[in-house]
Amino acid sequence: MKHYGEFHGTIGATVADSEPWFAEPPHPGDDAPNVVIVLFDDLGFAQLGCYGSTLTTPHCDALAEGGLRYTNFHVTPLCSPTRAALLSGRNHHAVGMRAVSNFRTGFPHMTGHISNHAATMAELLHDEGYATFCVGKWHLAPMEQCSAAGPMDQWPLQRGFDRYYGFLDGESDQFSPSLTYDNHHIDPPARPEDGYHFSEDMVDKAIEFIHDSKGVRPDRPFFLYAAFGATHAPHQAPAEYLDRWRGRFDEGWDVARERWFARQQEMGLLPEGTQLAPRNPGVDAWDDLPENQRLLAARLQEAFAAFLEHTDVQVGRLVDSLRALGELDNTVLLVLADNGASQEGGPFGVLHEMKFFNGMLETPDEAVAHLDEIGGPHSHSNYPWGWAQAGNTPFKWYKQNTHEGGVHVPLIVHWPDSITDRGATRHQFHHVNDVAATVYDLLDLTPPDTYRGLEQMPVTGTAMTYTFADPDAPTTKPIQYFEMGGHRGLWQDGWKAVTRHEAGTAFDDDRWELYHVDVDPSECHDLAETEPDKLQDLIDRWWEQAEAEGVLPLDDRLAELFGARFRDHSPHPRDRHYVYRPPMAPLAAQAGAPINGRSYDMKADINRSAGQNGVLYATGTQNAGISLFVHDDRLVFDYNAFDHHTVVTSSDAIPVGDCLAEVRVRRTGARTGTATLLVDGAEVAEADIPLFLGMMSSTGPTVGYDGGSPVSLLYSAPNRFEGILRSIDIQLISPNRPGDGDQAAEARSEMSRQ
Repeated sequence: MKHYGEFHGTIGATVADSEPWFAEPPHPGDDAPNVVIVLFDDLGFAQLGCYGSTLTTPHCDALAEGGLRYTNFHVTPLCSPTRAALLSGRNHHAVGMRAVSNFRTGFPHMTGHISNHAATMAELLHDEGYATFCVGKWHLAPMEQCSAAGPMDQWPLQRGFDRYYGFLDGESDQFSPSLTYDNHHIDPPARPEDGYHFSEDMVDKAIEFIHDSKGVRPDRPFFLYAAFGATHAPHQAPAEYLDRWRGRFDEGWDVARERWFARQQEMGLLPEGTQLAPRNPGVDAWDDLPENQRLLAARLQEAFAAFLEHTDVQVGRLVDSLRALGELDNTVLLVLADNGASQEGGPFGVLHEMKFFNGMLETPDEAVAHLDEIGGPHSHSNYPWGWAQAGNTPFKWYKQNTHEGGVHVPLIVHWPDSITDRGATRHQFHHVNDVAATVYDLLDLTPPDTYRGLEQMPVTGTAMTYTFADPDAPTTKPIQYFEMGGHRGLWQDGWKAVTRHEAGTAFDDDRWELYHVDVDPSECHDLAETEPDKLQDLIDRWWEQAEAEGVLPLDDRLAELFGARFRDHSPHPRDRHYVYRPPMAPLAAQAGAPINGRSYDMKADINRSAGQNGVLYATGTQNAGISLFVHDDRLVFDYNAFDHHTVVTSSDAIPVGDCLAEVRVRRTGARTGTATLLVDGAEVAEADIPLFLGMMSSTGPTVGYDGGSPVSLLYSAPNRFEGILRSIDIQLISPNRPGDGDQAAEARSEMSRQ
């Protein structure tokens, strides 16, 4: 008979006349190292103790003492693009990720996922015989595809990982995360009142995955990609960590920057003569701030420090587990960040980050009444610009910018079996697209020209392995461009041209700056006027790189991009009509009905007996969200706008048996609305909504229960509905009032959040 599949034996009439053949599974060799990548989110160059700060990171510091610290390592200015370059070994535009994965533009450089023509490290290492695990933040799939309906072809398991545990979006509440386990969504295994925190949970799962593999196949090496939600907002940590930092930042950001800069110089992290960049525009001297602004800013930085310390402890737990298994010495372990410190906290910082994304600048005088909530489950905080720039010491600007503050981050490489120059620094320029090339070089792995039948883009990263043994070797990286939302830059031979773009202005009007970053890494001395030929040469080379790497067309749009949710090939119906029938998994925020800032009708078809209560539909968290539920036999709608609860309750008990429970929400102004309850078509209650939100939460909806922290003060989550919920029917009312600009407001808030 015809044999389907490979067989190299012989088949006779009997076993005695035949020769068996067994396919050998791939294996990278007995000496192949494990590979572990630990990725921090929104971590500035200075924020680890081993990079100058006085923050508490002993476990990362110990890895630096046992390995190498890179002082000239660069990334893209935003999370999804860096992750795409990290895992693929190519530039982010080339693989389809010019910005966050939450939208597509119809151009090859923004598809919302890593091109299938650029196989990931996980895919190639898996085919070499590695076990492959991913825990933590993904943010490399179109978010509209991140519901249980899929398609799941860009989820971790479909891009080379054997196991996954984490959240798919750009951020998540660390006490009540939106979790995905392999290919399905799950509820968190515990609640914050039980001591739950996601960073601990994800490391538990990472250790479990490794133990599962090593227990059965001790010969098989593994690749672990551990991408913490830390230190992206919300800055959240257990209470005991928050308590340890009380009062430790009262001296302010100016003192901290000077102190951290001095430590960096003592550690040899900066070229001699480096200057501390001046304060960014919008950052005032600490001593000039009003008292309440200092109180708020200090407490917000305390929450960040606690979050970072708590994350460092989890890194230590992971390292200890590798040591206990006897695997640490032959593990290539890299610790890095995806971009510089975040500017999304604004000039004052925010107790509830979503306020900033709604265009609401919460004043320090308002926020100080809630200082003790910062860092806990009842906050979604981010620190102010002054502390973000301190985190980026000695640089200027932040995440999203192509100046050094946005793209210059820590990198630690730890590999006891092969790195002998322990505790040393390396100063060669390198970029995040070099990580995959380095791993391939270590494993003597040549990326294939085709993968799964698809022609592959060349891996354009430059291996860093030559730096392991030679601290003085000149960098072999020839050139590197930068671009994000119109911000542009290009590094070559120790020089950098860079421009900061204002959205909506002509790209030709951008002013280019020139720095000799080999001697002026903090970009203090702009040489554009004195070296015009050098500047023009770098600008010309930027355009060459832009053409070669798929950067074009330049694009600084926001609003138009988020309209894609109502285009073809989207889960969002053109008639804006959604029907959900439980049981069903939680929905990603961008996959659920987009009710933020909009008018809508929501109907629940239920059957219940007297005394049967619970949530019919909820989205958001205790910080902001909406919930439709039955409480004490009455229909209740709670519109939670940052603890300002508009609670609408039916005056009478709703009928037993079949019932149609409905809420009609109407936007009446830029910041106002109304909510009307109906039971079987009859109006039973109405209330004005004084604060109507364009952006509520990164936590998506759940049907038949409240899957996050409780939106309403009237119940504890999950508060599952005890009767029969047949369906939730949502009809968006579109368009809203002329001139409201809903889509533009939503786009600004969503992009800022990412």
